[in-house]
Formats: sequence, structure tokens, C-alpha cells
Amino acid sequence: MSDPPRESTQTAHARRIQADYGRWAAIYDWFARATSSVGGVRSGSISALGLSDGDTVVEFGCGPGPNLPALREAVGPSGHVVGVDITRPMLTRARALVTRRGWENVSLVHGDATAPPVREADAVLATFVTSLFPDPYAVVSGWCDLADTVVLANFVPQGNRAANAALWLFTQLNPPLFDSVRRDTLGQLDRRTGATRRALVDKLGRVETDRYVFGIVSVNAGYREQ
Repeated sequence: MSDPPRESTQTAHARRIQADYGRWAAIYDWFARATSSVGGVRSGSISALGLSDGDTVVEFGCGPGPNLPALREAVGPSGHVVGVDITRPMLTRARALVTRRGWENVSLVHGDATAPPVREADAVLATFVTSLFPDPYAVVSGWCDLADTVVLANFVPQGNRAANAALWLFTQLNPPLFDSVRRDTLGQLDRRTGATRRALVDKLGRVETDRYVFGIVSVNAGYREQ
């Protein structure tokens, strides 16, 4: 009898991310909503999308939906918001939010951001997601094929000493949420965030970067040059 096929490295990684975030769904939901206005990251990211009434925006790694209200407001009642997440407990919470609010122009999709279940959009948003990908350059390059505007918010160890120390402590307390090894968490964050910015430059052309929260959060907005 032959051995059963081995699970691919990519599939195993996706399963681990689902398990880690699934266990943290309730706490993440509370934390995301409680910190929604801290530092202006969320409002800055959505402003950078440059959305107009009637646009379609896709959020990869939408989680329990903390960005959905602002995205929906940005595209208006004639627009469409698509939230994609690989973790079912996160989507369950997002769907509960959509149902409570009676939003008919918000769609939620269980899917893997490394193989996008959408074909095109006016803009793409991902907040604190790309640090989970072993090859973020490839993933973000794929997103750039879907839209002319891609906005990414990420943690980076580029603040002052105190801010970097606080970020390091946060990663040590929650290493699975950063797909990290304890000994080089900040280095990995820096490399992966740098890779996403290079993807935006290579695929779209123009990139604008803003820093928030004492420099430990960067928002890179890529725009396709015509």
C-alpha cells in the first residue's frame, strides 16, 4: 500500500494560520473594534484607497469586519465591499455584523488571499495581513493584477526605541499572529513589509508611504501609473 500524499507546505501553513486565528477570533474582534481609531491607521488606510461612490473594494484578511463600516461608507450604497478571510470563526463574526446592520452591498467570502477568489476590483486593502505570508512579494504582486490601487498597513520596527521595544514585546506575546519565530520576529516583519512595498513599486509604479503610531505602523499605497 502506498503512503498517503503529504500535505503541501503551503496548505499546511494555511491550516496553521486558520487554527491560530480561529482560536483568537473573539479576542481579536474585541481588540480590533476597541482600537479602530487609535493612531489614525484605519482612517488613513481607507483614505489612501481613494474610493468613490459605486466602486468595488476588496479587503483581504477582513477578520471580524472592523474595517467594513468605513469601507461601506466610502463606496456608498451603490458600491460593493468584498471581505475575504481564510478563518471561518472570523467570518462568522463578520457575517453577524453584516446581518445586524442589514448591509446588502457587503459580500463575505471564505478564501485564501494567496489565491484570490475575486477577478477584479477598483481597490484592494489589507491591514496587518501580509506579515503572515512566507512570500509576501508574490502574494501582493497577484493583488496588483486585480486593481489599480492597493493599500497595505503593516507593523514595522522603524519607530523610536521605546516604540520598537513595545512592538517586540507584542510579537513575543503573540508569535503565531505574526507567523514568526521568537528570535527574529522584528527582522522578519521588516523583511516582509519591505517585500510588499517592492511588489507595489514593481507592479503599480507609484507608491506613497505614511507612518503611524510612533513609526511602528507603515501604510504603503500603490497606484498604477497610466
